[in-house]
Amino acid sequence: MSKEKIAVAYSGGLDTSVMIKWLKDKYEGAEIVAVTGNLGQQMEIDNLEEKAIATGAASFHFVDLRKTFVEDCIWKALKAGALYEDVYPLATALGRPILAKALVDIAFEENCTILTHGCTGKGNDQVRFEVTFASLAPHMKVVAPLREWEFTSREQEIAYALEHNIPVSATKKNPYSIDENIWGISIECGVLEDPMVPPPADAYQITTSPEEAPDKPTVVDIDFFEGIPVALDGKQMEGLDMIVKLNELGATNGVGRLDMIENRVVGIKSREIYEAPAATILHFAHRELERLTLEKSVFQYKRNIGQDYANIIYNGTWFSPMREALDAFVDVTQKPVTGMVRLKLYKGNVTLLGRTSPNSLYNEKLATYTEADTFNHKAAEGFIQLYGLGLKTYSEVNLK
Repeated sequence: MSKEKIAVAYSGGLDTSVMIKWLKDKYEGAEIVAVTGNLGQQMEIDNLEEKAIATGAASFHFVDLRKTFVEDCIWKALKAGALYEDVYPLATALGRPILAKALVDIAFEENCTILTHGCTGKGNDQVRFEVTFASLAPHMKVVAPLREWEFTSREQEIAYALEHNIPVSATKKNPYSIDENIWGISIECGVLEDPMVPPPADAYQITTSPEEAPDKPTVVDIDFFEGIPVALDGKQMEGLDMIVKLNELGATNGVGRLDMIENRVVGIKSREIYEAPAATILHFAHRELERLTLEKSVFQYKRNIGQDYANIIYNGTWFSPMREALDAFVDVTQKPVTGMVRLKLYKGNVTLLGRTSPNSLYNEKLATYTEADTFNHKAAEGFIQLYGLGLKTYSEVNLK
């Protein structure tokens, strides 16, 4: 019987570190191929190959996905206005399909027989990984150790790691589960599982507390071209560089802290803490520029599309014909979304200071209440009579 060759989505965190050892024991003699995708994370990336090999992996792949992540995922979600349940900018959810695709690509190259991930059995990420696997490699076997193994708590995993000399950063005193990429950080577990407990200071990884943020605000100008941010303070920037800079500016000013009770794919509610400075800033700026440039019915209808798009991302169906179809609609709506938005970042808040666009639909001569007013006030009477005619007729019949 041939030995299994297992491709592991490896982060270097507690679950995936323990997982390599567990898989080696369960599939005796199996060859473990560890794969890490670089989505701009800063934590737990040092000596990843050394850690993976020391834990039992036969080989390690580190795939730089940052540019693809920004241009093919983040900008699409931004243009769509995709905020899950009006709050979450979907950092982790956006990252999962591209990580799963990278794992599938390496698995094909290495002739692997099994795909594995380190997602919990009651979380969203298992769905995102496995639906992507089904879309891109429907013939391959999938193993989810966290749904099978004997550990029932992170504390038990930590004890197992210590017993087998597996290097992990999680401790019983710091039990947070953290996922990070360039678009945001998610933090859960520990005391955060009680919705009445305010997030402790150590739960936040990059943002300054609003109370401790600078007393002087930061003003930024963000230029967009057809819905995509292209310049910061007048300087043309690549997408990756802009997000890095806005994360830095936002974090310094306490911007981007989110505390959310959300509806998971599997039917439970969970309490999640997010830090997403750049995402918070860019979504705010993009929406304000759309208010200026989109025709009323398009602006209002697109808000519904934004929710649909967010659900597609959150629910793990990124590689779907529905998402591609919505992309076509969104891209058409973004043609006029070109211009500049000026914002103030101050003690956790993002405040609009101004916006301008060559495609602005705001006409000051129509909106003004000064002598420059060109609006035909006399036309309003007939408009109102026709607009309310149906309700008037209904009332005449039914209110007798």
